[in-house]
Amino acid sequence: MGVFCYMAKKEKKIKKDMTALTMEELLKLEGVELLGLKKGQEVKGKITAIKNKAIFIDIGAKTDAVVMGKEFEFVKDYVADLKVDDEIEVQVKSPENDKGQILVSIRGAASGYGWNYFKEKEKSGGEVTVFAKELNRGGAVVIAPFGFFGFIPGSQIGAKYEGDPDKMIGKKIKAKVLEVDQAKNRLVFSERLVSEPGKVGEEVNAIENLQIGDIFEADVMRVEPFGIFVRVATGKDGVALNLEGLVHISEISWEKVNDLTTMYKPKDKVKIKLINKDDGRLQFSIKRLSDDPWMDIEGKYPKDKEMEGYVVRIANFGALVKLETGVEGLIHISKLTGGVNLKENEKVQVYIESVDVAKRKISLGLVATDKKAVIYK
Repeated sequence: MGVFCYMAKKEKKIKKDMTALTMEELLKLEGVELLGLKKGQEVKGKITAIKNKAIFIDIGAKTDAVVMGKEFEFVKDYVADLKVDDEIEVQVKSPENDKGQILVSIRGAASGYGWNYFKEKEKSGGEVTVFAKELNRGGAVVIAPFGFFGFIPGSQIGAKYEGDPDKMIGKKIKAKVLEVDQAKNRLVFSERLVSEPGKVGEEVNAIENLQIGDIFEADVMRVEPFGIFVRVATGKDGVALNLEGLVHISEISWEKVNDLTTMYKPKDKVKIKLINKDDGRLQFSIKRLSDDPWMDIEGKYPKDKEMEGYVVRIANFGALVKLETGVEGLIHISKLTGGVNLKENEKVQVYIESVDVAKRKISLGLVATDKKAVIYK
């Protein structure tokens, strides 16, 4: 009886000790070695199931890792080509959430697959479906398969949208791949290659026949903070074509331009000069229709030459003085002492201290303070 009581107590103690063990300790008793996981760790695994918008992957842990929620939506195009028993590399997002699940991401694997997909589409000329998200710098930002972001330049949007990219936003559209550059994370599409394939070919030929320096009368299509989009009419053998291009804000005037909306509006007529046509993208200039005022600047403004100018801006580093269109000089703040208080639009008498042609900078002295002359208005 004593022996039986002792054995019963010992068995009860063993059971109590066993219940105190963690799952990890119990698995170790069975000879199962658990994989220690850290957030951000990359491991390989094998797909065990794909169901209910989730992927289950055996990565050698106590439970299968899971790709679910937003992570699944992000790679759903890639998932369509996956199957059970496929080996795949994953990145740990959470070693254990509040439900005891191991959450992982397969975006890395999907990204490599996606770039190869777009490269093949570029070579084959195949169509892809993209979602037009928003406008940005002269075109439309789109979301492409595999969650990639891409861009459709304004020149690659067809007459289907009447030259107004706004009409694309929020819609799924067919496009072709124009450029794939994984190193620069750059993906460019063309809607026109789908909607106007023949016309695009004619325009490519027309652009090849253009010469740098050609001058056109153009219509302003759109005014953006960074420049104006223009359309020029051209043609050959009786075929009339309209080509679109950009006059960047830096090519508007030899003077600094701040607000293009005060200078141009749609349907305005402007004279422009072709300065670039690389990759079929036309870039024009308005300012280059006249000579650069900085040509022979040292001859026009020798050291110690005196002249009149107008104060165009007062800054904490000094006063900017306009000498002629496109040419400004600086009176440094250190020279504005002794009660000198300049105002914008004030006429001043200055002299040339130095000219830096490479940096397009002119240092000025104020005659009133340095040469005992008078400031007048």
